[in-house]
Amino acid sequence: MRLIAPLVLFLLLTGAGVGAGLALRPAPDPEAEKEGEMKEVEEEKGPSAFARLGNQFVVPVLDNGEVSDLVVITLSVEVTEGSEDLVYTREPKLRDAFLRVLFEHANAGGFGGDFTETQLLDVLREHLRVAAIAVVGDTVIDVLIIEVVRQEV
Repeated sequence: MRLIAPLVLFLLLTGAGVGAGLALRPAPDPEAEKEGEMKEVEEEKGPSAFARLGNQFVVPVLDNGEVSDLVVITLSVEVTEGSEDLVYTREPKLRDAFLRVLFEHANAGGFGGDFTETQLLDVLREHLRVAAIAVVGDTVIDVLIIEVVRQEV
């Protein structure tokens, strides 16, 4: 009986230590995971280059059928090295595809409220990337949002 109390105390303290360790461990870093994914893509496709689109995109934000805000976005397309000219050659079609995605995003409320929230921008980036691949091909690695500004009208 004299040995049971220390054994129970030992087990309780060990359990509390394990529980505290699990509760206080740092959250996984999504940026580190994304960097790992990008390294995998870079290894698959080789070194990358960037094709910055010359003109900004202006997207109207409607509120009750009237333009309430304008969102101005500057984009750059990450492609495999040597494919920048392909982006510039197909820029008119690429701009059209990007505008379609941006208008859909605006109509879905993506530029309302806290529009710079990481999850919203990640969804937008992914849709832009899919549109870029459809126009330019599989040389596209990613689409980068260089600048984004919302201005009240």
